[in-house]
Amino acid sequence: MANNFFSFKQFTIWQDKSAFKVGTDGVLLGAYADIDGVGSILDIGSGTGLISIMLAQRCDAVITAIEPDHESFVQTCENVSRCEWQNRIKVVNTDLQNFNANQDKFDLIVTNPPYFSDSLKSPDPRKSTARHNDSLTTVEILKGVLKTLKDDGRLQLVMPYVEGNVFIAEAYKYGLYCNCILKIKPLPTTEIRRLILTFSRLQKKPVEKFLTIEHGRRHEFTEEYINLTRDFYLKF
Repeated sequence: MANNFFSFKQFTIWQDKSAFKVGTDGVLLGAYADIDGVGSILDIGSGTGLISIMLAQRCDAVITAIEPDHESFVQTCENVSRCEWQNRIKVVNTDLQNFNANQDKFDLIVTNPPYFSDSLKSPDPRKSTARHNDSLTTVEILKGVLKTLKDDGRLQLVMPYVEGNVFIAEAYKYGLYCNCILKIKPLPTTEIRRLILTFSRLQKKPVEKFLTIEHGRRHEFTEEYINLTRDFYLKF
């Protein structure tokens, strides 16, 4: 069973209410997302609020976090209210399909989306919704992004390898092009398990980068992973 809270260097994430707990995917996206020149950020499906708070620590942008699940929304609000960047994070209890940005557009959109489509669902409906794409499909993400992303803005998201490649192909149909792919392996000997994908309306050959999390034995982390996350994890 997951702990009720997860302590980072500059903030604590409580996760007793949220359907989604703190995990490596969210930490990686929060630490890696490209914040260069970003003044406004939209976090789709905030869960505990982890990614929004990580990005608030890293930059001065104004952040809007949207979360459809009420208990997870409350959790995000609680965690945001306890962090030192609360004045720059707005939390909204809504899904992407019904989000009204008041005509505002965002420089950066980030999401750790639900991605399972055919796997066995959890008997807990909130956990099932958080992990399966029935409630937020690839097409709905892309349509929502096109409405809320600035012309020169970026979309960044983390997905499993297979689902990520499918998303790249689908995004192409909507005029969003993958410019950068971070390929993530748990160990040097394992297959690529996760992708952090960067999209924009500018079509160019994508840059490929690689990240390995551990050397080989559990909790023996690579220097590149430590460097990426050292501003957050207490152990680094």
